[in-house]
Amino acid sequence: MLGNSSPMAEALKHAVLIVGALIVILPFYVMLSYSMKSPNEILTNTGGFIGSQEKMVDDYCIKLGNPKKDCYRTPVFFNYGSAFEKAPLVRYLLNGVFVTLSIFIIQVLVALPCAYALSKLRFWGRDVVFAMVLVCLLIPVHAIALPIYLMLAKLGLTNSYAALIIPWTISVFGIFLMRQFFMTIPDDLIDAARIDGMSEFSIVWKVMLPCAVPALMAFAIFSVVAHWNDYFWPRVVITGDRSYFTPPLGLREFTGGADGDFYGPIMATATIIVTPLIVAFLLAQRKFIEGITLSGMK
Repeated sequence: MLGNSSPMAEALKHAVLIVGALIVILPFYVMLSYSMKSPNEILTNTGGFIGSQEKMVDDYCIKLGNPKKDCYRTPVFFNYGSAFEKAPLVRYLLNGVFVTLSIFIIQVLVALPCAYALSKLRFWGRDVVFAMVLVCLLIPVHAIALPIYLMLAKLGLTNSYAALIIPWTISVFGIFLMRQFFMTIPDDLIDAARIDGMSEFSIVWKVMLPCAVPALMAFAIFSVVAHWNDYFWPRVVITGDRSYFTPPLGLREFTGGADGDFYGPIMATATIIVTPLIVAFLLAQRKFIEGITLSGMK
């Protein structure tokens, strides 16, 4: 019958999904496994998932003047301990939280009024403005990175939080996403608010904002993940002061030769950096899917 998939087609569909899932999960598996293994086990690819956890000598501990007998560590404690001891990782994580939240909050403050105007207000040139938003979606970040950097340098804002935040305060993707969501809200709700005497500004924050929570959660995932994981832009504007390093830049603290001594700490640091994003997505998963569905992005 039409509309019914054959068993072979269903099996193929599930096989493709399983292979895709494995491709996505495999790097996380390797990252988590290496974060618990010794350098030798990493290089020889032995020890299973968590390694033998046989105690090893911490050379950094010995360099600090401690006796050798006090410098034996299991690989998992060595790797995760090194992540916090050899770099101010807590500071980098706090920088990441401050930067990503600041960017997201300002993006919402800008995107909601713009999206409301493009979806519910009638004014000359509205379609042209929306077309410009769509065009801006096509401009790659790297194409405008140099002009933005030069402007920040002339203003003396490099090596600062401002350099990390200001360029991303206007999100055309956020405007587009919220506009698509606002288009699904009945105009009768807006008209009722106007009859009650609410201004357009009040409608945005007291009517549209509560309705837009699912879409905001979806946008939050996109925004926070993008800027939390961003290495390119912080690497460009933060050139000397380590106190402004974000979590991805913190990985630069662990550099070594090909002997694998730093592979474990690097993977432990990467695990620590990724964990908040995974937890946040799992907590917001239902709202994220709802926001994507209602905004028409399928």
